[in-house]
Amino acid sequence: MTDTGKKGWFSRLTEGLSRSSKQMTDQVVAAFVKEPLSERALEQLEEHLLESDLGPAAADRIVERFRELRFSAGADEREVKEALAEAVTAELIGHEARYEPLAGPKPFVTLFVGVNGSGKTTTLGKIAADLTAQGAKVMIVACDTFRAAAREQLKVWAERAGAAFESRRDGADPAGLAFDAYTRAKAEGFDVVLIDTAGRLQNKSALMDELLKIVRVLKKIDADAPHETLLVLDATVGRNALEQEKIFGRTAYVSGIVMTKLDGTARGGVLVPVAQASDAPIKLIGVGEGIDDLQPFDARAFSRSLVGLQD
Repeated sequence: MTDTGKKGWFSRLTEGLSRSSKQMTDQVVAAFVKEPLSERALEQLEEHLLESDLGPAAADRIVERFRELRFSAGADEREVKEALAEAVTAELIGHEARYEPLAGPKPFVTLFVGVNGSGKTTTLGKIAADLTAQGAKVMIVACDTFRAAAREQLKVWAERAGAAFESRRDGADPAGLAFDAYTRAKAEGFDVVLIDTAGRLQNKSALMDELLKIVRVLKKIDADAPHETLLVLDATVGRNALEQEKIFGRTAYVSGIVMTKLDGTARGGVLVPVAQASDAPIKLIGVGEGIDDLQPFDARAFSRSLVGLQD
């Protein structure tokens, strides 16, 4: 993904996370300004970190970090927020990476996995639009052959982005479609192939078998394919996102995480335990419906926005 103007994106990120920042920081800041480093203030800090879904391990470390700080007697709101932002950044550094499909082999195959409703289809469409805007030749493949609505949504995104589109009838074999689409993409010189997959969790084993079959047939064409597997998670489900990471992360060979809908939750801190629980880094985050509202993950920018700071 290309970076939009830093100032514009940072403003949207801060605005998108405003519900989370208000819940997490307002009372904590007031407590620390009133009575710096009191045990009561530290307890309030831990309580609000937990309410924001940062998780007990990260909350404990951040509280200990605050316990060691030496705020001045007249500590102001900015000073407390800066300290909190640095503490959250420390939890996330090392869990960020870039999604760079145009820097890899051609065609670069990306598999999108995640539960239905997570924003997976929309995320794929935004990425396709961004790539075609950069001049890339992109193919979208609708391998969720059980949901006609998902295929129709992807077709609209493909038309909007100027990308090629591959799909099959209801109930067709997703792996067969993936194989045929990848074969065509290699023959016709595509730069990127974006493959949507089903996200039905009613039968986890069947879903994973289907995903692994897609991976196997892609590897018959290129042993390194898929070159990226992105797990799309919905921030509004809170700590349920952790369970989804467990389901997909270890079985589907996830290489990167996309966290969507951060503007729709008061618990944006859930990104912290997800990042720390996953073997895969956070690569993209979304805070709105526009194409430019999906951007590369930046631990420092996210942390500062989470506590309500604007650069």
